[in-house]
Amino acid sequence: MGLCSSKSKSAGTNPDAHRTRSVEPNIIYSKSPAPAAERKPPSPKRVFKSDTILGKPFEDVKQHYTMGKELGRGQFGVTYLCVEKLTGQKYACKSISKKKLVTKSDKDDMRKEIQIMQHLSGQANIVEFKGAYEDKQSVHLVMEVCEGGELFDRIIAKGYYSEKAAASICRSIVNVVHVCNFMGVMHRDLKPENFLLSDKSEKALLKATDFGLSVFIQEGKSYRDIVGSAYYVAPEVLKRKYGKEIDIWSAGVMLYILLSGVPPFWAETEKGIFDAILEGYIDFESDPWPSISPSAKDLVRRMLTQDPKKRITSAQVLEHPWIREDGEASDKPIDSAVLSRMKQFRAMNKLKKLALKVIAENLSTEEIQGLKSMFTNIDTDNSGTITYEELKTGLARLGSKLTEAEVKQLMEAADVDGNGSIDYIEFITATMHRHKLEREEHLYKAFQHFDTDNSGFITRDELETAMKDYGMGDEATIKDIIAEVDTDNDGKINYEEFSTMMRSGTQPGKLF
Repeated sequence: MGLCSSKSKSAGTNPDAHRTRSVEPNIIYSKSPAPAAERKPPSPKRVFKSDTILGKPFEDVKQHYTMGKELGRGQFGVTYLCVEKLTGQKYACKSISKKKLVTKSDKDDMRKEIQIMQHLSGQANIVEFKGAYEDKQSVHLVMEVCEGGELFDRIIAKGYYSEKAAASICRSIVNVVHVCNFMGVMHRDLKPENFLLSDKSEKALLKATDFGLSVFIQEGKSYRDIVGSAYYVAPEVLKRKYGKEIDIWSAGVMLYILLSGVPPFWAETEKGIFDAILEGYIDFESDPWPSISPSAKDLVRRMLTQDPKKRITSAQVLEHPWIREDGEASDKPIDSAVLSRMKQFRAMNKLKKLALKVIAENLSTEEIQGLKSMFTNIDTDNSGTITYEELKTGLARLGSKLTEAEVKQLMEAADVDGNGSIDYIEFITATMHRHKLEREEHLYKAFQHFDTDNSGFITRDELETAMKDYGMGDEATIKDIIAEVDTDNDGKINYEEFSTMMRSGTQPGKLF
């Protein structure tokens, strides 16, 4: 989804951060010199260049840490598990290729993300920052590793939870908003994927991660960049005039999902989602809402108040009777249908994205002639792939009015394999108009792609093979998808079930 970046994540920290312009001064790297007696001759590994991003000498991160397995990958970098040589302590290292940090604004944003993480480090529900290193190729951010995985995955795996548990999770999320805002930071991209659990234990702390879109709040300033993720974005962001109240709105959307399994504002396209957000109608009538306590609904309503001036503040949320530790939230398990909806919301887009790619690969020359010309026009160096710079320049030539942040988000939405550039098929997939999906023969071709033995069904094995080929499946996700799509419960997906899934309302919208 254009604004809704589907980021590759794993235990650890988000390997991605969208970049937006920032003019925060670079003040964190100046250190007072050590007394002459303590000064050591520079190590051969520490080379100082005036054009460094961090403003300090190059330093090899591998002198201090042993790199382990990859934890996650995205448009801006790869996150690895690493072990500190001195202590044997495990951390996550996010390595960002400097080739991706092209403009002055990219570099400013990188510095700003580090400043913000250093500034917030030490707070209970925020991922701990350890240090930043730079060498010739990359910038490396070392931080606490969160081995408990993503919040929603834990809830789904557990199989049940109550309003009391939802209140406790919401309390941690709003605590992050409260601490950030109190310390002068607006997160701007709060969503379930950006909350990880510190470890696998029952008592694990919830930790906010990914401050790539965050900014230091300048009092009296109105912000105008459209940033964030489609389902969670506040109405005033879409109106391009907002302040720190947007973080409470995003937390309110997460609370609605925790209680019902689906987002409060959704549609078949991104524009549809935005229209629903601006309209502001919140459904409290459908199941499971009749069985949710009035106090919980009251809090959701106050957090999702359209007018930011009338919206509840983080301090008021933490005082709300439903959310307080000794509050009114019930111990009774929430309807199990909520969990299966949550699974569907999380797992479905993965298979759809894959099916769209298959459809793009099977379109006839006539059908994609226009898109092919567009690709060629944007791919100015004829390399067969489009870089971010080419996309930005090409879109400007086409008269596009997208901001730099929006182009980055589009780039990420299209870059299915996360290698930082868009190949021909990825471009066609991202720009292919929705009506192509309505054509029966295209859907059938996609179905046949998965149905390798032509049995008329997609079996678990066939789906597993296809998803693994595209690097997008683990056992649990595949099981979830079959369970959600297989409406007659025969353990396989027939063509009718496949078509229903492809045409249902979580189809990603596009920015083109």
